[in-house]
Amino acid sequence: MACFTRFIRLAVGAGALLLLFFAASPSIAQQVNPTASSVKEQQLLQEMNRIHGRVSIPDQRSGVLEQPAGREWRHFRDVTLRWIGGIAILGMLAVLIIFYLSRGMVRLESGRSGRTIVRFTSFERFVHWMTATCFIVLAISGLNITFGRPLLLPLIGHEAFSEWSQWAKYAHNYLSFPFAIGVVLLFLMWIAGNIPNKVDVDWVKRGGGIVGHDHPPADRFNAGQKAIYWIVVIGGGLVAATGYELMFPFYLSGIEGMQLAQMVHATVAVLFVAVMLAHIYIGTIGMEGAFEAMGSGTVDVNWAKEHHSRWLEEENARAEADARSRPAVTAAE
Repeated sequence: MACFTRFIRLAVGAGALLLLFFAASPSIAQQVNPTASSVKEQQLLQEMNRIHGRVSIPDQRSGVLEQPAGREWRHFRDVTLRWIGGIAILGMLAVLIIFYLSRGMVRLESGRSGRTIVRFTSFERFVHWMTATCFIVLAISGLNITFGRPLLLPLIGHEAFSEWSQWAKYAHNYLSFPFAIGVVLLFLMWIAGNIPNKVDVDWVKRGGGIVGHDHPPADRFNAGQKAIYWIVVIGGGLVAATGYELMFPFYLSGIEGMQLAQMVHATVAVLFVAVMLAHIYIGTIGMEGAFEAMGSGTVDVNWAKEHHSRWLEEENARAEADARSRPAVTAAE
């Protein structure tokens, strides 16, 4: 009987020991690793007011339906961007109209000589017009995204606006590729002639032949044209890079990164449009003989002498050197 009592006590003690072990094991498993990364307070705040849905595609980031940064982006798109674009574009148009009414077209002081000189090759003009044509379509279709709903929709109705916007989107996407190629080609073709130098500083100080009637010396590209060149290269590069991030979503960043890309894309684009309005003005009705450079590829010698005298001197010196290097032709006896 005593042995049996000791056995019972031993069994109860062993059972109690096992019970204590299994009761303690979950707390051991739940211990926090002090070296593991922890969620910070700012991360928790960023996740507030976020709505995340379920998606069937592998990238779960596309399931974000609403997040705090989206409210800031929506306010920028619907309010801030329209103010930036409206002030920049309408302001530039107002300045150009006032300038034209007060200054008029910049005429050739010495008239036309009747002799012409090649300004741009056929390939240069092709690249320029390809890029310019794509830019115009991209500008119109892009401005439709920002201003189309408040300005165009009430005029043409929902059905026509929907049809127009769909085709504008296709044109915007597909013409971005030849535009980007054109920007790269322009950069490579004209980089050598668009490095700023001391001549450009003097050109700016003297008004560049636009303000007043002074015609300061200039190389093949004057300071104004160099400024346009770098705006096209840098601005075109920015809109292309950010545009492709939006065209191929979630490859480089999440929704917050794409919102930032859209803000950069839109801001640079509307400023780009404003600057190009000035470029188009100078190249058409703003200066006599300027359009011929990209139209036929040749300009009048007097035009080159007044607006790009250093370049004309270089071309004349090169032509004389070529003439001296050719062997003299003697008449056959």
